[in-house]
Amino acid sequence: MQPVPGIPVSIIIPNYNYARFLKRSIDSALEQDYPDVEVVVVDDASQDNSTTIMNSYGDRILACPRAQNGGHAAAFNTGFAASSGRIVLFLDADDFLYPTAVSRIVDTWDAATAQVQSRLHIVDERQRIKDVFPPPELPFDSGDVMPKLLHKGRYQTTVTSGLAFDRTTLESIMPIPEPEFRQGADGYLATLAPMYGHVQSIDECVGAYRIHGANHSVFGEKLAERARWRITHDFRRMQALSDQASGIGLTIVPSEAVRHDPLHLEERLASLCADRRQHPVANDSRLALGVAGAVASLEMTASLRRRAVLAAWFLSVGCCRGKWRRQCCRGSSTPRRDRHF
Repeated sequence: MQPVPGIPVSIIIPNYNYARFLKRSIDSALEQDYPDVEVVVVDDASQDNSTTIMNSYGDRILACPRAQNGGHAAAFNTGFAASSGRIVLFLDADDFLYPTAVSRIVDTWDAATAQVQSRLHIVDERQRIKDVFPPPELPFDSGDVMPKLLHKGRYQTTVTSGLAFDRTTLESIMPIPEPEFRQGADGYLATLAPMYGHVQSIDECVGAYRIHGANHSVFGEKLAERARWRITHDFRRMQALSDQASGIGLTIVPSEAVRHDPLHLEERLASLCADRRQHPVANDSRLALGVAGAVASLEMTASLRRRAVLAAWFLSVGCCRGKWRRQCCRGSSTPRRDRHF
């Protein structure tokens, strides 16, 4: 791998009502040990004192206040249009980077790179480290991940603050559709970027992913609502991938691809068990989802134990009845963090 020296980097921080975390996020971007970093802060019409905090940095940052709230995709689009770096990071305003993050990303970069993905420490509101995301036992998918994407619509990656993108790649897939990706804009980018180059992975933690009571990741306490959102998000990602892929001669059938994805099937099964009336896929059955999920679990790139536990969960929920099934759904096989990209 031949590193490319002297690459200008942009860190874009989309913010909405995260004044209590925003300063830590901006400071972490400004404190990078890499010399050529541009910091762009997009305030998406916050109603707290975020604008005051943003403006206090003067010309140390490029401030982009939005007049109307547009959501995740709108803030990403605004920040990208204002940025100039050849490598672009989107740092959620409640997360923060470690000082060597950009240097590590640039060291990993080469001419074929479309995306670099890194692990993050999971921290609480007081910045106490609780875990690592993704878990170390789940290896990243690297290199050409398109075969896996076309097969099941997903590969092992991470969330917003652990991703960095090639500017030319982003120019090919942005702007992000704003109504469809008001939440989960990182999922759109990480799904489409691999069509334009390789995915490189850093197995160490380059920053912190904060879990707290207000962020989107923890609305999963409402099982059915969380599951329905993720199902819809997956179908939107798959449709975006299908549309983009057709332009370069590739074919993906969204409804088929997701049937090989255990995370998607888990949400389908949980949604169906929790509230059949509002379940978004009309013809689903517990047994069919349970069997499909068990088969998909055994195809995962994970330890034998993890695959076996997940397959057993699918079969239990798919075949069991009544109270036991509801207990299995509540005790889902994977942690209640934002596992979607």
